[in-house]
Amino acid sequence: MNSRQRRGVVLLVVSALCAVAAFAGVLSVIGDARSQVGPKVTAYRLTKDVPAYQSVTAAQVQKIQIPKRWLPTTAVRDLAEVNGKMAATALKRGSLLQSDMVADRPALQAGQMEIAIMIDAETGVAGKITPGAKVNIFATFAGRKDTDPDVSKIIVTGAQVIDVGQIKAFDTSTDSNRVSSKGVPITFALSAQDAQRVAFAESFARHVRLALVAPGDNSTPSTGDRTYTLAGDGGKP
Repeated sequence: MNSRQRRGVVLLVVSALCAVAAFAGVLSVIGDARSQVGPKVTAYRLTKDVPAYQSVTAAQVQKIQIPKRWLPTTAVRDLAEVNGKMAATALKRGSLLQSDMVADRPALQAGQMEIAIMIDAETGVAGKITPGAKVNIFATFAGRKDTDPDVSKIIVTGAQVIDVGQIKAFDTSTDSNRVSSKGVPITFALSAQDAQRVAFAESFARHVRLALVAPGDNSTPSTGDRTYTLAGDGGKP
């Protein structure tokens, strides 16, 4: 083997050693990155906006893989966790779905029944009444005779709201007494007697309005404060 051949063999050996060293370096970098990232786990990302108090469904989310060490402890890893629940606030597309973004829907208790009525959007709801809220229900009735005064009554106290629908237009051909042109269907969980009061008021009252009760307030208006007439108002105007 002449000197030229020996130099060629040496170069080949050096090249091979450099390649092995480079490959080892790449493996070391990959191994270090993997050790920092760690194993990946399943999570879910919203693919659509979800309005507040609407159900979160499988059609609105996308399954993704995220390193476990970077995943928030509140992240939803199984869609069964949100089954039957609603968005606690308006959720934006692209957000990581987390357990504190959803809430249980209010449920009926023993002896209760669901009843839904349309409430004037402007005068009765104003966007502040949500599922789980408690309200007092007011109804205003015209006097039976021309000489009888109009009367306002609190017909139900502490009514639990279990669903708030979407705003839609009233059919003015069937009800010309509405103050506003649009209404919201509100569903309540009520006793049989209170449900009858609400059904009666929706049919015969001039107006039905809701008054939001402060969270944690379990007080109720006294009997004398549940009926109001202008003539019987002892206060000063």
